[in-house]
Amino acid sequence: MSSLDLLVAKAKSWQAQDPDPETRAELDALISSHDEQALADRFGSRLGFGTAGLRGELGAGPNRMNRVLVAQAAVGIARYLKANFDDPSCVIGFDARKNSDVFAKDSAEIFAALGVRAYLYDTLVATPMVAFAVRELGCSAGVMVTASHNPPADNGYKVFDHTGSQIIPPMDALIAAEIGKFADNESVNDLVRSSDYQSVPASISADYLQGVSGLLNRHSDRKSLKIVYSALHGVGAKFIEKIFEISGMDPLIPVASQHKPDGTFPTVTFPNPEEPGAMDKSMETAKANNADLVLANDPDADRLCVAYRDS
Repeated sequence: MSSLDLLVAKAKSWQAQDPDPETRAELDALISSHDEQALADRFGSRLGFGTAGLRGELGAGPNRMNRVLVAQAAVGIARYLKANFDDPSCVIGFDARKNSDVFAKDSAEIFAALGVRAYLYDTLVATPMVAFAVRELGCSAGVMVTASHNPPADNGYKVFDHTGSQIIPPMDALIAAEIGKFADNESVNDLVRSSDYQSVPASISADYLQGVSGLLNRHSDRKSLKIVYSALHGVGAKFIEKIFEISGMDPLIPVASQHKPDGTFPTVTFPNPEEPGAMDKSMETAKANNADLVLANDPDADRLCVAYRDS
């Protein structure tokens, strides 16, 4: 059997367990065109699961982020939790990237079916809100579907332990081993799914926003500050606006073109506030409004860039 034949066989096996018509069609096209290089890129290796979870380009195959890979990861996490906790539970959140909501719902359904009590956020959230919910709900773990500040074509799967911290060794390796066992010996087609998961209580988000607002400086002149804010097309805007409202601060001046969640990130090539060019529109808005400060979050709002007027 030629190397191309081997890759085609792998692709067809993967395709047979893929519930996503878009990635199935992607494989149809690659198989029909005999694109050995593209098939090798997707099936020659696998996205590694580590302390940062999974992160990579969206697409078909084990070296891409997709519904099969996420289902395999969810099984691995569930089996790890079942082996290490008497009453395992997990919080799941998601950002505005393509398929984040789909990956989150798949995970909740798989966790619930495998005996892990699952709490799914009903809407887009910031990554720190998943870590907070893990602690507040006393959960065994948390999952945030996000690629953080990666390029638009990527997505990811970030995992937290029972303390709300990013996982560390040996937990990552133990989960990776469970993922590998399932991927090598079982099919996503055979998974039972369940809708018996819960929504994260609204009080959790309210408590988080109230707690963060309590950290703001209570200087008497704070209302006079003119502050520009950019969400960089991510999830942060509605949360920081609410925090400022609770705290009695004047409303932020939004960077309008970057304010609403948009997983295509149309105004930036790399939605990381540390990258050259990512802050250009924020600075333009600040100059136009003679602002004192600029605040900018990355797309999942776990990173913050701050600029201040120096004259």
